Amino acid sequence: MKMMKIIIYLGIVLAIFTGCSTDTNEEAEADSPQTNDEAGSEEAAGDKEKNESTNEQEASTTENGQSSEGSVPTKADSNSSNNKEKEDILATYSNEQIEYARVWRQLGPNQEVEEINVRHIPAGTKLNAKDDTSTVYPDDVIQLSGVRLVDGSVTYSGNGDGTINVYDIPLRWDGVYPAGEKFYHDLIENNEQISIDPGDDKEIAELIKRIHVEN
Repeated sequence: MKMMKIIIYLGIVLAIFTGCSTDTNEEAEADSPQTNDEAGSEEAAGDKEKNESTNEQEASTTENGQSSEGSVPTKADSNSSNNKEKEDILATYSNEQIEYARVWRQLGPNQEVEEINVRHIPAGTKLNAKDDTSTVYPDDVIQLSGVRLVDGSVTYSGNGDGTINVYDIPLRWDGVYPAGEKFYHDLIENNEQISIDPGDDKEIAELIKRIHVEN
């Protein structure tokens, strides 16, 4: 009988221990999802902060790149600056002055001339006023010359399209007169059409400073 009581007591104790162990496991299992959720949330928050930091760095890099690119002059900017500089060099001079200088630069015999005299000769003017057989200029012409005879001269009429008609007319007439109408007629008819090169603007500006227009 005593032994039977002991066995019953042991069974009760084991039953109690078994129940406690089961409750503990259930509580652990119940707590585990919550812990996993918290870890997942922390990990997601960390990834979000990392992504935001990366995005900020990329945005900063992009802004810096754009700022840097904006400060570097392009070829187009350089060309525009050069063209503006050229325009500024000749901006204070008239189209006529620029034309005279360009013609002399290309055709003038002496580029080191001290002065370029400009004489406007209207149409209908005799080529050689000392010869009665001389024909007249059919168009208005311009005669450029230096101070000395050795500087040479250029007699031409403009066409308004970047070309001129150059006449082989001497600055001073020396010879036997009357020379005859045919002689002068040939001088007018045998003109040469030449395209004028714009040339270097700095050189043109220097030549313009030597121009003197006769009244």
